[in-house]
Amino acid sequence: MSPRARQRVFKAVVTLAVAAGLIAINGPTIVSAGRDALHDYKINSQDYKQRAGHWSMLDVPEHLRVNALHAALLHTGKVLIIAGSGNDRKQFDAGKFKTILWDPETDTFKRIHTPSDMFCAGHAQLPDGKLLIAGGTRRYEKLEADVKRAAGAMTIKNESPDGGPLTLEKGTEFVSPEGLAFESTQKVVVDPALKEIGKGGQTTVTASSTEVWVEAVDEGNTPVVERPTQFTISGTGRKSDDLYGVAISLTRAKQDYWGDDKSYLFDPETEKYERVQNMALARWYPTLVGLKDGRVLSVSGLDQFGRIVQGHNEIYDPQTKEWEAQPQLKRTFPTYPALFLMPGGDLFYTGSNAGYGSDTVGRHPGIWDLDDNSFRKVPGLREPRQTETSGSVLLPPAQDQRFMVAGGGGIGESHKSTARTDVIDVSAKEPHFEPGPDLEKPVRYPNMVITPDDKVVVTGGSTDYRGKGDSDVLLCQIYDPSKGDITRVADPTVGRNYHASALLLPDGRVITMGSDPLFSDSTNTVPGKFEKRIEIYSPPYLFQGDRPKIGSGPEKVTRGDTVRFESPDADAIQSARLVRPSAVTHVTDPEQRSVALGVTRAGGGVDLTIPKSAGLMPSGWYMLFVSSDDGPPSKARWVHVR
Repeated sequence: MSPRARQRVFKAVVTLAVAAGLIAINGPTIVSAGRDALHDYKINSQDYKQRAGHWSMLDVPEHLRVNALHAALLHTGKVLIIAGSGNDRKQFDAGKFKTILWDPETDTFKRIHTPSDMFCAGHAQLPDGKLLIAGGTRRYEKLEADVKRAAGAMTIKNESPDGGPLTLEKGTEFVSPEGLAFESTQKVVVDPALKEIGKGGQTTVTASSTEVWVEAVDEGNTPVVERPTQFTISGTGRKSDDLYGVAISLTRAKQDYWGDDKSYLFDPETEKYERVQNMALARWYPTLVGLKDGRVLSVSGLDQFGRIVQGHNEIYDPQTKEWEAQPQLKRTFPTYPALFLMPGGDLFYTGSNAGYGSDTVGRHPGIWDLDDNSFRKVPGLREPRQTETSGSVLLPPAQDQRFMVAGGGGIGESHKSTARTDVIDVSAKEPHFEPGPDLEKPVRYPNMVITPDDKVVVTGGSTDYRGKGDSDVLLCQIYDPSKGDITRVADPTVGRNYHASALLLPDGRVITMGSDPLFSDSTNTVPGKFEKRIEIYSPPYLFQGDRPKIGSGPEKVTRGDTVRFESPDADAIQSARLVRPSAVTHVTDPEQRSVALGVTRAGGGVDLTIPKSAGLMPSGWYMLFVSSDDGPPSKARWVHVR
């Protein structure tokens, strides 16, 4: 062997030895990097995307990132993302409330002035395209360890019809027969008693009743009041028989969030909030659901002192911009109940909810008749004690009147969760839940989004309460109602649990945002941080060829009419859907529904027949999608249904 050849062999041996040493030292890292590269190659291949879709991260400027608690798609195509105080007490105390408007067409963001804390409010799409937002946070919760003084609601009774309204300033003192002193924490106006004279000249006096929050003057347990007690009110100059306070109990127990009664419209055209009349009751965690006549029903929530609203519901009229109490519709639900409008005007309650309330009252699914306030329970839902934080959806097309309940967990801070899905046809003579396919894993907080190909994307959630134990479920599945099966598709990279949302965009993508874990580690020792990243899922249909196009056609349509839309792809179009835009929070979205239209192809266009039922298709803006046979859906065109 020549000297040059021996030198080459020596270099090769040295190189192999060095490489072997590097592999021995860094083997796991090199293998992991190789595995990651292979994974990235796989998920970005066209074949994989055609089968499973694709996830991508939305690039949000850092100074515009917010704690996304609420999300609504507007008829301008923009997404309203409401944080309010963002479940951040410091932001609440500082009066800093946030809303962001995102334009998916241009990927631009705009900060919107937010006048009050809409954190944990309710919302509904109105017939004119404005978004109604009602309720929110008046005061943050106080944990038991932070409650230093006995406190609670004091009812002020005024038995005298004379003297007009009486203003009691903040700090007004209430004294029990035992000498226990409490002070009011806010100013309150007490109306005089109501005096009525009957036909026979008989006079009837009905005492007025007003509530105020009071706290003990002294710290500790001595002032605790555990039974109903009457209090005298100091410094009013009124007789104690005429004006007095009554408290059921005043304790040092945990104090829940206080609801707000403020109400706003968000106008997509001006991109501003408009204050409208306050609700009759303060509400935190309410559900707002549109009715077939265009009015909006507000249900449940925690009141101005953190108590569950006991069946007192109210209706907003868009024509008058006023709320009116509905004493004839007295029905109690847990907070954020999943209520859906049915074709006849009744509401279907799936049993899904988001937490507060009795562990027995109002949790059974059923059909609520708003004409006579009757409630027809429906049987068959499996694991009925695990509907808290479950997902619910009106399966497409809406004409089939089939609903799905998916996932969910035990009541309160339970570690339990379920993988069950159950489906019910509420148009059946005897509606009854039937088992659907199980999800791949048990999950609380699953987001469910209808897509224009008559399927449902199910993504996010966690197996434990608020992601405890590092239990976020990084899975995405697609349910096909026509086949009754669930398919695993591409996995998201960002965990979503409590305070997460998802909705369909006009281009057919699905946006996911938010998540508010209690902890950020598996041992539950490191406090969690609100997830500000936004991830977008592109379903498989976006990678399966050219999409049909919708040409000229009317922007406004009337129920029952047949309207024409031009299309260069008319000969291939087989179906059309009007999809109502979402307004979602806490896995609760009564808005989304996909309505099938009659389709007739003729002469370079399609004639579409709009259903007549206002209960099936409430007035408002919808996204029109058309699809070819087994092909991808079009991009949406906005249509205003009247």
